[in-house]
Amino acid sequence: MTRVNIHKIQPAAYDAMFGLEKYLGTTDIGPQLAELIKTRASQINGCAYCIQMHTKTALDNGETAERLFALSAWKESPLFSEKERAVLALTEEVTLISEHGVSDRVYNRVGEHFSDEQIAQIIMAITTINAWNRIAIAIQMQ
Repeated sequence: MTRVNIHKIQPAAYDAMFGLEKYLGTTDIGPQLAELIKTRASQINGCAYCIQMHTKTALDNGETAERLFALSAWKESPLFSEKERAVLALTEEVTLISEHGVSDRVYNRVGEHFSDEQIAQIIMAITTINAWNRIAIAIQMQ
């Protein structure tokens, strides 16, 4: 059975999602960190469509292939800064929120590097890519 094309039959839903993307473009996160968030959450969720899209965008934004190759093993890799590690840990906990929630340890670690406003922006970035992943997987986007 062919899956629904939400963009075609419910364009207002996509407009709302694109509104979130527009908002994220105004945040202090920066394109390199934003693409790490999007790629890592997409890896966890198994969204091939989004992994392909966001690794390409990351490369276009100056990210290195070496770091993208190591992203799934960021905890063991020396290629990521403490600031990036804090965001990647938060990305994992928010993406897998039903398992253990978001720990105080991870949240406080993010707070060592970012203001409350930036933390809110990061959480919105993580939440938005998780929503996109679920849409893309549910309708088998190609």
